[in-house]
Amino acid sequence: MRHSISARKKVVSAVAVAGALVALSACGGGADPASGGDKNGKLVVGATPVPAGEVLAYIQKDLAKKKGLDLEVKEFTDYVLPNTALDEGSLDANLYQNAPFLDDFNKSKGTDLTSVTGVYLPPMGVYSKKTKDVSSLKDGAVVAVPNDTTNEGRALQLLASQGVIELEKDAGTTASPADITKNPKKLVIKELEPAQLPRSLDDVDAAVINNNFALDAGLSPKDDSIHLESVENNPYVNILAVKKGDESDPRVKKLAELLTSPEVKQFIEDKYKGSVLPVES
Repeated sequence: MRHSISARKKVVSAVAVAGALVALSACGGGADPASGGDKNGKLVVGATPVPAGEVLAYIQKDLAKKKGLDLEVKEFTDYVLPNTALDEGSLDANLYQNAPFLDDFNKSKGTDLTSVTGVYLPPMGVYSKKTKDVSSLKDGAVVAVPNDTTNEGRALQLLASQGVIELEKDAGTTASPADITKNPKKLVIKELEPAQLPRSLDDVDAAVINNNFALDAGLSPKDDSIHLESVENNPYVNILAVKKGDESDPRVKKLAELLTSPEVKQFIEDKYKGSVLPVES
């Protein structure tokens, strides 16, 4: 009988310890799957491969260790998953988007992500295998544009700046084909996933392509585009983004300092030769 009572006590004690461990785990370590809540641990950053992934790889290889930063880069080939992963906690930060895109994402998805610093401008361009000038597009020409809200608005504003279409005055960064008020050439606007745009060039008359997908496809925005976005008063600078409240994370601060350092500015200028423009500090 004594043996039985003793055994039961051991079982109860083991269950209590297990319960305490579960409670501690729920309170302490589960909030930040990317780094386990350790602000001195690895910083996991999401990025599209080009140029963000290449810039971060340079930092990871040549600069991070001197700064005491343990950096891991995860690459994505779309514009939704890096923000979803950041919101869910499998990333600590990401680099690939501009402020208008982030604002629209927060509004549409109910997320609370925020910018830490601007890094570089990847100018959007118009590309074509059938004409050398936007104004020379033929009547009824098919022009492919990104199908997400802010990049489509950006593409349409770029076409409007060349006079081939006119938009509602208040259309702004979220302009859509419904905002086209004049289309004298009767251009056909074809909405495609941003990553598909370089591959569409054989099938359309022109395509408005985001810088990272152009570079990834071997296109030079500076040399191959028939029109490139101006850098003046441009709101589309790519930003380092985090979940709101993580701006003061010391690892994030270290990365922000590196991203805006003279070394990274020189890397961008040397590697992209005017196709990606570093932010002036």
